[in-house]
Amino acid sequence: MTVEFASRLPLSRNELDRDAEFRTTADLDRVLRDDPATRFLPVHGSEMLRNADGTLRFVTAAEVPVGTVTLYLGRAVSDAPDAPAGTRFVAAFVDAATAAAIEPDDDAWESLRMFGTELSPRDQGLAVEAVAMANWHAVHGFSPRTGSPTDVVTGGWVRRDPEGHEHFPRTDAAIIVGVTDADDRILLGSNAAWDANRYSLLAGFVEPGESLEDAVRREVWEESGVHVEEPEYLGSQPWPFPASLMVGFRARAVDGDPTTARPDGVEILDVRWFSRQDIRERAGDTLLLPGRTSIARAIIEEWYGGPLDLP
Repeated sequence: MTVEFASRLPLSRNELDRDAEFRTTADLDRVLRDDPATRFLPVHGSEMLRNADGTLRFVTAAEVPVGTVTLYLGRAVSDAPDAPAGTRFVAAFVDAATAAAIEPDDDAWESLRMFGTELSPRDQGLAVEAVAMANWHAVHGFSPRTGSPTDVVTGGWVRRDPEGHEHFPRTDAAIIVGVTDADDRILLGSNAAWDANRYSLLAGFVEPGESLEDAVRREVWEESGVHVEEPEYLGSQPWPFPASLMVGFRARAVDGDPTTARPDGVEILDVRWFSRQDIRERAGDTLLLPGRTSIARAIIEEWYGGPLDLP
């Protein structure tokens, strides 16, 4: 089931050769700009443009000012109507002025959160990679070691300071878990930053020196007071908001009174056990669940037994 589940996860399907060796090509920016086949993907924050058919919208090198931070994303591995196999793709991290010149309609720029499930596997791979690296570049303009400005090298995958120190992108691992009890109800929590009727799975970052399984046990206990056993890996999802890898699990609550579930009162303000009937009767009305782009939604639907007719 894990392979089948993982193959259906939004943002996790990727048909792209990242072509890491090509990143070290001499004068790579010029090489890519001089090739008329290169597709440039404009990225403004975490927003991109789409064509009328829902595919990602690319621009030409002429529409991307020289000096714009760019990232070599890789090359297509199969033919598509807009790009044959071997086509190279570049993300261009554009500022507000360039974004307006490319597309003056602000509403046309959309967040990946809103349309990620609608993209092809190739476009999902391009978009997730681009947004994750856009977020990394946005906060690494200066060396964390010396405070000096950094230069973009290696096709946008490294930043180097004047002292020669190289800085590489990082991904933060976080677990997310569907906890069920003896009655096969699922445990959902409401975060302090959300609307009162919004619930999702319990989740949290993996701490240094901690295994994924121990992170599952710790986070569930800290946030709900529930002990779990036998965490089972389901699949993972890149979540570039700003730089996470969500690692999905399911686990069983240790036998005992499920009414002992209680929120931590700081990060989580409420935790409840939900039956399938509860979800069927309340979801979308008095109960708001995670959006379709998230692994949380996928795990809930896996437990529920099928897709929910919700945004």
